[in-house]
Amino acid sequence: MGMEYFQEWNTNRETSSSTTTTTMTTQASKLYGKDLSVYDDLDVDTLLSQLSPEEISLLAKEVDPDDNLLPPSQRCGYECDKEPTGPLDRKKLIEHINKQALETPDRPEAKPFVAGVVRGKKWVAPEQSQQERDAEEQIAIDMGDEYEHALNDATQEEIIDLAAILGFHSMMNQDQYHASLLNKGQPIGLGWDGITKSTQPKAYPAEPPNLTDIDKTIRQVQEDDHTLTDLNWNNIKNISDEKFETLFDALPENTHLEVLSLTNTGLTDRVASKLADALERNQTLRVLNIETNFISPPVVVKLVKALLKSRTIEELRAANQRSQVLGNKIEMEITQLVEANPSLLRLGLHLEYNDARHRVASHLQRNIDRIRKDLNLQLQFRFFNNRHRKNKQMIK
Repeated sequence: MGMEYFQEWNTNRETSSSTTTTTMTTQASKLYGKDLSVYDDLDVDTLLSQLSPEEISLLAKEVDPDDNLLPPSQRCGYECDKEPTGPLDRKKLIEHINKQALETPDRPEAKPFVAGVVRGKKWVAPEQSQQERDAEEQIAIDMGDEYEHALNDATQEEIIDLAAILGFHSMMNQDQYHASLLNKGQPIGLGWDGITKSTQPKAYPAEPPNLTDIDKTIRQVQEDDHTLTDLNWNNIKNISDEKFETLFDALPENTHLEVLSLTNTGLTDRVASKLADALERNQTLRVLNIETNFISPPVVVKLVKALLKSRTIEELRAANQRSQVLGNKIEMEITQLVEANPSLLRLGLHLEYNDARHRVASHLQRNIDRIRKDLNLQLQFRFFNNRHRKNKQMIK
């Protein structure tokens, strides 16, 4: 009795929710001929207490699986009455699965396997229509008797070499292509119908660690050692800021160092600003490499600006910094600074905008052309000077 009354009340509630608009607009105070106040006095707990355990279990299974108000564990109608067997034992589980797989008999085959006998229907290529055959005949090219005779008598390896020369990459694998270009001979067993095997990766030795003595090289820079013209601190970790500052403080007084490489050394904005100040007073440094560090775009601009005062650096590499994208404003500032620099020949920076890339590349090319012309003039002057000197000696 309680179950029937609860289902009737639940049905009335669901029906009222689906027809709320029609009912509320026509008759706001009644629902199926009864006043709404009748349902207000109903006590859900009282109705549930009148249900038997079986009726409650049936009612609990009638849930909406998409109801977000219920946890996922309560939306599933599956109930397992089996007692828990204890904690998971992965080894026993795998052994049970393997045992069950071995004990389960295989499905009987409709036709037993016999070597060399095709089971089932064999696929046969459909016959070409007359229109397709005519199209293939029109594609045929008359290359002359000489070329046709050479191709007909050519071996498979020679045809593969010819395909590699003509650039037909889809007709061969990578080993065949490189063997043809390097004239090594085709691999054995790899023809048009050969099985392509994976190529073993070439083991390249790891790059040896940088064993440069930091303290020793700093002393050499401070003492202006003429034997130290190339300083390489690439990939040296855990260099303190104090050592960077000591090195940069000694750069303005050094007159022999020409190449400075500080790639992947953990340079930050603070020490990079010190480097920019040192570059303004240095007169011998030609190549500076500070790639793969933690320098922000404004400090990169400061470094490029410092090159205008020294005008001795020919190559600057500062790509792969903390910020991969410099931004339009920073790129335009770098472009204007590069266009004002007559000595810079190579710039290693990733510029995103086409205008900046084009203007920087054009200016660097003009610098290279101007230096080339100056070198040619110097060589011509030396040549004529030596020739004039020899003529004087011959006259005497």
